[in-house]
Amino acid sequence: MRLGIDTGGTYTDAVLFDDGRVVAAAKALTTKHDLALGIGAATEQILAGHDGTRIDLASISTTLATNAIVEGHGHTIGLILIGQKPSALGRSGLNLALGEDPVVFIDGGHTAGGEEQTPLDEAAITTSITELQSQVAAYAVAGHFAVRNPAHEIRVRDLIRELTDRPVTCSHELSSKLDVPRRALTAVLNARLIPLIQALILAVEATLERHAIQAPLMVVKGDGSLISAELALERPVETILSGPAASLIGAHHLCGRDNVIVADIGGTTTDIAIMRDGRPRLSQQGANVAGWRTMVEAAEIYTVGLGGDSEVSYGDTKILKVGPQRCMPIGLLALQHPKVLTVLRRQLEAPPNPDAGRFVLRQRLLPATGEAGLSAPEQRLWTCLAGGPLPITELLDDPRLERPLRRLRAKGLIVVAALTPSDAAHVLGHHSGWNTEAARIAATLWRRARYRSEFANDEALCSAIRECVVQQSAQALVLAALAGENEPIIVKSNHESLDDVLLRRGAGNNTADTLVEIGLRLRVPLAAVGAPAKTYYPEIAERVGAECVIPEHAAVCNAIGAVASGIVQRVSGLITAPSDDCFRVHLPSGIRDFQALEDAADYAKGEASRLARQRAAHAGSEQIEIVTDRQDTLVNGFGGQKTFIESTVTATAAGRPRLG
Repeated sequence: MRLGIDTGGTYTDAVLFDDGRVVAAAKALTTKHDLALGIGAATEQILAGHDGTRIDLASISTTLATNAIVEGHGHTIGLILIGQKPSALGRSGLNLALGEDPVVFIDGGHTAGGEEQTPLDEAAITTSITELQSQVAAYAVAGHFAVRNPAHEIRVRDLIRELTDRPVTCSHELSSKLDVPRRALTAVLNARLIPLIQALILAVEATLERHAIQAPLMVVKGDGSLISAELALERPVETILSGPAASLIGAHHLCGRDNVIVADIGGTTTDIAIMRDGRPRLSQQGANVAGWRTMVEAAEIYTVGLGGDSEVSYGDTKILKVGPQRCMPIGLLALQHPKVLTVLRRQLEAPPNPDAGRFVLRQRLLPATGEAGLSAPEQRLWTCLAGGPLPITELLDDPRLERPLRRLRAKGLIVVAALTPSDAAHVLGHHSGWNTEAARIAATLWRRARYRSEFANDEALCSAIRECVVQQSAQALVLAALAGENEPIIVKSNHESLDDVLLRRGAGNNTADTLVEIGLRLRVPLAAVGAPAKTYYPEIAERVGAECVIPEHAAVCNAIGAVASGIVQRVSGLITAPSDDCFRVHLPSGIRDFQALEDAADYAKGEASRLARQRAAHAGSEQIEIVTDRQDTLVNGFGGQKTFIESTVTATAAGRPRLG
């Protein structure tokens, strides 16, 4: 028997899986301030009436890493760039990803051939590590041509471990591809996610221990395969798109369709992917989340900040929109904190205010740096929120708190509660689990403060919010399908282009007075999963002309996918020819020279296979099988002879997870 757990931005799901079928399933609210509470609640529900000691494997999928990137959350990290100039920050969006986090430039690095270009300045790096220690929760290290020779990155990593207790990520450990700014971006995201994934794994381990479950713990990667919890702690960036990858595996298992578009709608994001011949398509360029193009091998998933808990606002074109920022639904806030309803009633009697119906509360605990990592205004705001949620109208009576509020929200330490599609669903009678009165008051306050005459009542506003979710979801489906066919994605500007208008109209309702009727049709079935799927996706499928499949247990599909996969680890090496009589092998373990190409290739295959087997075992696999592949790059030389340029050798290790 296997236990699958999926921790999302709003709900935590748990399933018991036995002989290929779901024998129990449950949902509980995700408790970001203490993940163990939500995980424990969901697990206890499904273990009622079942013998937990029979569980021989536990596996987690999660959208926490994806959500943190989409929302721009994460702990402060220190980036150390070796042999790079400040201009590197302007490439691949690295400066935007860093934000205000510190960066240090250190002499060192290697050439394309793997030779040392400049000696590593160990004195400068020692000083920088010590100065940053009290400011950062983790370090990221990226060196010039580190994939051709990782020696300097490894030395900096060792110094950080000697001088501090902070985790460190080296870029060469995450990718073997060139482009140091993008590797640095991936390392930054990895370092920023370590505390988040650590909290998740510790929470699950505590739950397993409490129920005397002695089983290996696995985590789903972004490509749908599994890794051990220990490896996930070292490389949490590989759990980017873990949740949607698990939903792909789960959807394929549940609906049995080999060619299908899978849409997973949650609280924070909607994740869309294409399954062909029973396999998810892998991204050749690396996982793309919220515009960040990482070097993480993952399923090709189109992720948009659109879900049941998305913030309701007006876009640049003054058209109602939802997302990409997540808010806590007001109905849920009032359910958990009944005093909120009293404040909402009082705000109804006050003059209209754009911030009425909006609250702030703590979302998670402080990182390892504690309050020392906060500015004085941030500490003041953090202290104000110790007693529970506060209305933004009250907080912003002091204008000095506006900037720290934005900064704490960007760090993911606090969350704003406001009107969301989940609240609109309660007002319209589609859901009833939370406080409907609070949701209705929030809709009234939102409508009053913006003087929108087109919304005659709360139902009209909430119907428009629901229509936004349907239209934006339909547009996202079409864009994802076009991206799967390598069509260019529409680039947004301040004004709608003709493409924008056609796509929006095609995903909308064609009324009787419409002069131009525009229709869309997807040529493969649409499998919709996630808790809100039944609320929105039958109509969304109709808008895009697709057959809609919502399988049984669709609401816990990710948790099913978490236990229905296997382990895959890949190691790639490169063979170059720096001179006529030298073939150089570049691998994560270092470089080595040979006089003959075939000798270099044999060594590369053997060493890559050894490393891949080692990684698969570290990932928790047994009965490992190795497959190697070699791709030579040759060009036509004089006299029609082929000239060797380089060769890529890849070893793939696959196996089933080790059972308890």
